[in-house]
Amino acid sequence: MSLRVLFICAKNRLRSPTAEQVFADWPGVETASAGVNRDADNPVSPELLEWAELILVMESRHRRKLAEKFRRQLGNKRIHSLNIPDDYAFMDPALVQILQQRVPPYLSR
Repeated sequence: MSLRVLFICAKNRLRSPTAEQVFADWPGVETASAGVNRDADNPVSPELLEWAELILVMESRHRRKLAEKFRRQLGNKRIHSLNIPDDYAFMDPALVQILQQRVPPYLSR
């Protein structure tokens, strides 16, 4: 059975879609991504949060926004901040490298 991982940033345009793509082919992992802002390309929804077993946010402020809007759906979900600032383009090699260093420890059950 796959671990369902939801990557979250602000607008779901650069960091979280990059993470979703980088780990899409990871064995035993299913990925999705979303944004916490109203104008996000794919806004966070209660359904996405229900689907996710692990939620990885790019910054701690994304975690706070999630808690404000979706406290009920978060329940006892595993949520971790990767502490990656909004300084990268989509699929930026530096961003990919940081993701490859920071995400795998969370992917082991």
